[in-house]
Amino acid sequence: MAAAYVDVAVEAVVTDTSKPTEEFLRSNPLGKIPVLVTDSGETIFDSRAIVQHLNRQSGSRLFPRNPAKRADAETLEALADGICDCALAHVYERRFRPQEIVHQPWLDRQWEKVGRALDALNANPPKIGKKIHAGHIALRAALGYLELRFAGQWEKGRSRLKRWIARYDEKFPELNALVPR
Repeated sequence: MAAAYVDVAVEAVVTDTSKPTEEFLRSNPLGKIPVLVTDSGETIFDSRAIVQHLNRQSGSRLFPRNPAKRADAETLEALADGICDCALAHVYERRFRPQEIVHQPWLDRQWEKVGRALDALNANPPKIGKKIHAGHIALRAALGYLELRFAGQWEKGRSRLKRWIARYDEKFPELNALVPR
């Protein structure tokens, strides 16, 4: 979404991280997505590092120049990334462990973190103006992931966040097809 927003062309490659190719592992030895391979062959991995690269490429279109506003955008980006980290840990615990050894207290702890973050965002949803920043994009991606993996489990009592999604999607329809689904 960040690349599309700043008009940097990228080619998406579907990758199965549970069966990584040698080429993929050369791009990111951690075997995690996302990975950006530049035209010159440089590899950049982790959402925040990729977004910083795109910000430099676009003349700082992904972060406000004002230091306080930039800190707000970076904090929102970190919160959204943290939601994704906890949600992904939750998914992987169920996906890769045999049912008899799934650790429910671990799942509960991850979901509590997601819940606190969502409650804080619902209480004070980020403003959406004519322009968005990397924090907005990260939040929409995180909420898209929750819609994909936890539909019906995260929305209750969070109507302001649901309205935030609708406003974001209405104002930036060109990014809608890039939301995790």
